[in-house]
Amino acid sequence: MQVGIIVLCVAYVLSQFFRSFLAVLSSVLANDIGAEPDDLAYALGLLFIVFAVMQIPVGWALDRFGPRIVSSVLLLIGGGGGAFLFASAQNPSHINLSMALLGVGCSPILMASYYIFARNYSPQIFATLAATFLGIGSLGTLIGASPLTYFVGILGWRDAVELIGIFTILISAFLLFTVKNPAKKNGNSVSAGGFWSILKSRDILLIAPIAIICYAPVAGLRGIWLGPYFEQKFEASIDEIGTIGLIMSLGMILGTFFYGPLDRIFKTRKWIVLFGNSICLLSIASLTFSPEVSYNFAIVSFTVIGFFGMSFPMVVAHGRSFVPIELSGRGVTLMNLFAIGGVGILQTVTGAVFDWAGDFESVFSMYFILILIGLAVYLWSKDNTS
Repeated sequence: MQVGIIVLCVAYVLSQFFRSFLAVLSSVLANDIGAEPDDLAYALGLLFIVFAVMQIPVGWALDRFGPRIVSSVLLLIGGGGGAFLFASAQNPSHINLSMALLGVGCSPILMASYYIFARNYSPQIFATLAATFLGIGSLGTLIGASPLTYFVGILGWRDAVELIGIFTILISAFLLFTVKNPAKKNGNSVSAGGFWSILKSRDILLIAPIAIICYAPVAGLRGIWLGPYFEQKFEASIDEIGTIGLIMSLGMILGTFFYGPLDRIFKTRKWIVLFGNSICLLSIASLTFSPEVSYNFAIVSFTVIGFFGMSFPMVVAHGRSFVPIELSGRGVTLMNLFAIGGVGILQTVTGAVFDWAGDFESVFSMYFILILIGLAVYLWSKDNTS
């Protein structure tokens, strides 16, 4: 099982890479195939929307077939296929299709790991395991920053992405031979009310809004808006954008590890999520209501958003605590559906808002308002550390 978890973690590095590499490639894609920031925002939104929609069949398949087949087959078809299609893209529509395929390929990886954690380990350490896995996997955002700019400079962006595609196919094969399905508990039933029984829970419904919005600003800013924002507002070069992306990615990784053990230390999940997302809200407010911020202040704001915006594992742990063990697969994938679906929808909407308004402050203001609403609803949720 340990080897399988390690390979899943490598696969999740790839998943995080594919979510973040467009920000660094924005200028070369604009020059080579005419992809503008709103085109890339739409493409990234498609990845997250497809990723989110896939959580429903992935959750069912995890409970029915287990993580080994689900993760290896989808990563091979979607991850490998999407990377090779991206490398051969001739116009923005090809980018859209490739990102949708990548959404299919990446959709089971994190949830396969969370499924194993939920089945094989104590609920009290779920958040720590989930955050540790997410933190290590987030190294993919680092690879999608300065290292990617280096390889693009040497190989060109097409060959660099093709190499990633070959590596993705190899990892999908390793998943097939190393991941072991957890033993079934409470019989072999995979129905037990399914997603609908989870959605009828008032506790889940009160957590849903913050699950939908908590990851959206981090994924959106790091995945797309960081590149165009610093290029257009501060005339940053591709190397500078890569470095800023690296700094924000480090903040995201450190933030993930920071959240991991806090529920066991403070005996709460709700108030940790409220505190962290409130700090994230204030940082977004600084970008929203102070459009003339300095270059260094903007970097710090993006980094703080990256650090405190990584509460997703804690939110998943909070939601999972209200789901019976026999629905573990669908429980964790439902929370992921909320989070990734929120990213996907907001990514396409922010692209349209930017195209209409023509300024980044409008994008930031959307995130600000929605986080505020999410926190207001979440305030009424019931705490649970079991």
